[in-house]
Amino acid sequence: MRRAGVTRGALYHQFPGGKHDLFAAVFEQVEEELTASIGRTLAEAGGDDPLAALRAGIDATLDVALDPAIVRLTILDAPSVLGWAAWREVGERYGLGLVRAGLAAAMDGGAIARLPLDPLAQLLLASVEEAVVYVARADDKAAAREQAQAALHRLLDGLSAP
Repeated sequence: MRRAGVTRGALYHQFPGGKHDLFAAVFEQVEEELTASIGRTLAEAGGDDPLAALRAGIDATLDVALDPAIVRLTILDAPSVLGWAAWREVGERYGLGLVRAGLAAAMDGGAIARLPLDPLAQLLLASVEEAVVYVARADDKAAAREQAQAALHRLLDGLSAP
């Protein structure tokens, strides 16, 4: 706040719900930025291989687990500060859309078997989110990231079209 040249009161005045609304706004902004960044990764890696795009998106998401400030805000603090339902709604608005789009492209391209999109997207998103928590809590984050990456890529391989 000092660097911005505003007082705490002036900052909170912009958020009628005080700290809660400020936290919600910061969380929303971070989720939007992360989703945009991961979306760019998906687009750049995709080309003619939608499965490669999904893998790149997973890898970019796992990289987030290596940033303790982001993990603390988005995974550890947000559910307790905002409440599970509000936290989940933001996650679905951002991350679920990316997962759905990636899976739909892979199904349309014949890279993975056609399955009901919504439950598959929910399950894949939950798996990736749990992998982020696994990496974030690990003593050896680099090794945990490699393990989680291998497991998630294997899950995608299991979806490959026959």
